[in-house]
Amino acid sequence: MDTQQVSAPSRAPSAGVVHINIRLTDGYSIISNRLSQHRDMSLLAIGLGTHIQSLPAGRRIGVKALAAIFPESEARIAAALRELEHHGFLRRIRERVQGGRVATRTESYNHPEAAARRAGAARVSPAAPVSPVVPVTPAAPVIPAAPVIPAVPAVPSAPAPAPVPVPASEPPVVREPVPDPAPRLVPPPAAPKPPPPPLPFPRRPSAPLFDEAARLLAGLHVSAPLFALSEVDVERLTPGVAAWLERGVRPDAVRVALTDDPPVPLRHPAKLVRHRLVALLPPPVPAAVPVVPLQNCDDCDRAFRSPVPGCCGECRDVRAFADDEPCLLGA
Repeated sequence: MDTQQVSAPSRAPSAGVVHINIRLTDGYSIISNRLSQHRDMSLLAIGLGTHIQSLPAGRRIGVKALAAIFPESEARIAAALRELEHHGFLRRIRERVQGGRVATRTESYNHPEAAARRAGAARVSPAAPVSPVVPVTPAAPVIPAAPVIPAVPAVPSAPAPAPVPVPASEPPVVREPVPDPAPRLVPPPAAPKPPPPPLPFPRRPSAPLFDEAARLLAGLHVSAPLFALSEVDVERLTPGVAAWLERGVRPDAVRVALTDDPPVPLRHPAKLVRHRLVALLPPPVPAAVPVVPLQNCDDCDRAFRSPVPGCCGECRDVRAFADDEPCLLGA
């Protein structure tokens, strides 16, 4: 049975961090200080690199897969992955697999410098030695024996130059294309708003009519506290109320129409009053039909309608006939 061993310094420092380490037998990963204490990367990138190095081989570490686990957004995770790739802790390679598909292979490095040196040494590998070429002499015809002449020692030939190592061709690395930034969605320019309708104005303005309209507007807050209008608002809205009063609407009815059932919250009472003065304007009072008075006929004393006194229609005809009749009396 394993026993846990606690390792603590014999003398705790007076300031700073104190490590209380327990020997781990399972569930741990070895992380290089090159990553955990990197000075040029953000804490998010260091933490994400630590998490990636603790994962088993074959685990997906795409942006969406990581965003589904951690609370950081996809944009922050993508930026941290770019930091790790920039400093050599990650390498993403696009390669073709069976079926013509393209897959992304991600390589995680705990020691980027050593991995780079090892890859460089693998590229420069010595070539196989080249054996010297021995020329082949064609067969010669038989010649009669000749006096033996002592052989002249052959001049040693210069050694063949050593073969120059040729670096092995590295397979092309297909980089994952950086997606273009999403286009900014700019709303189309809105059509200009039409000007607001004009405020009603009385047909026959008068000082007493305007005074009563101003008093009505200034006293709206008495019955409706939300409608406390300023002096400028009262002066601007007075013609509209005067038009209502001219059309025969009683002041109490005007007050109810302007202040009844306001929206909650009421932010601009003067704008609401102006809108209602325009939208709820009652129709003008129809012109009164003039009444023709009754008159008594001067001749027959019967009643008839006429704007001026005189004779009725029949008596006027009699008078006209009498005026046209010739005189029958003798001289």
